[in-house]
Formats: sequence, structure tokens, C-alpha cells
Amino acid sequence: MTASRRGVVIATAVGVAAAAAGGALAWWRAAFSGQAERAADALWALRFERPEGGSLVMADFRGKPVIVNFWATWCVPCVRELPALQRFAREQGARGWKVVALAVDQPVPVLEFIDRFKLDLPVALAGIDGLEWQRAMGNTSGGLPFSVVLDARGRVRQRRLGESHYDELMKWAAEASNGP
Repeated sequence: MTASRRGVVIATAVGVAAAAAGGALAWWRAAFSGQAERAADALWALRFERPEGGSLVMADFRGKPVIVNFWATWCVPCVRELPALQRFAREQGARGWKVVALAVDQPVPVLEFIDRFKLDLPVALAGIDGLEWQRAMGNTSGGLPFSVVLDARGRVRQRRLGESHYDELMKWAAEASNGP
């Protein structure tokens, strides 16, 4: 085989591989998008135990824009972002926004944390349902913190693995309130 023919064969093989990879990526994104939408729909049927007793019923938040945040008392970035989430909830509550903090933790440390830091967000324990839900929403690593922004129609507008900041939360709220 000549060098020029070998180059054509290699270029063709690379092109076919790139097209296959692009097609696979497009298929994965479409499948993941559908999975995320189904997970968002299923969220409204979930109930989470509250550390102080009782349940947090996600259906109570349906029809409102909401930020669902997964966190833990032992997670440093989680602890750093909670004041921003609390400030956002206080300032945007009049506009209908809700923030739900789902702890991936045990009840006693969560209760102690709530008391010590005067959290006034709705807090519940994520448990198995919460962990499965966040994976379905795209957090396949299970890392924390993880936040999902849902608009008033329950559509996923943002997902974030890692610490969120107040300005970022405000930007997401504006986009969720204005977008399609």
C-alpha cells in the first residue's frame, strides 16, 4: 500500500470513528435528558424524613421554582454554601422561590448543625430515594454538594456539582424565571 493510500485509509478510519463517537454522544445526551426529566417528574412523589421528626413532602413545593440541594455536615464546600442558599431563600421567597436542603447524613449531626447555624431552610434526610434521585439527575459520582434548579413547571434549569455562590443562584433564578 502506498503512503498516500495509507493516509486516505487512516483519515477515513479517523472520520468514521469521530462520527461514531459524535453519534454516541448525541444519543447519550438525548437519553440522559429524558432520564433527567423523568427524575424531575418523579421528585414530586418523594417524601423525606426530617431530622426532628415528620416528613418533608416534595409535592408541597410543586408549582414553585425550587432549588434542591444535597449536602452533609462533614462536607466543607457544603457548609460554605449554606449561607448563600439561606440568603437566597430569604430574599427570593417573596417571588415564590423555595430551597430544600437534603442532607446525606445522620439525623443527630444534622439536628445539631441546624441548631448551631440557625438554618431556617426546609431540611430533610436524603436516604436512598434522595441518592437515587440525584444520580438520575446527573450526579453519577455521588459528590457533594449537588444542586438542581427546577422552574415553576418542574423543568430542570440547572445542575451543579460543587459549591454554589449567591451571585450564581441569582443568575439561575433569573434564567429560570425568564426562559422557555
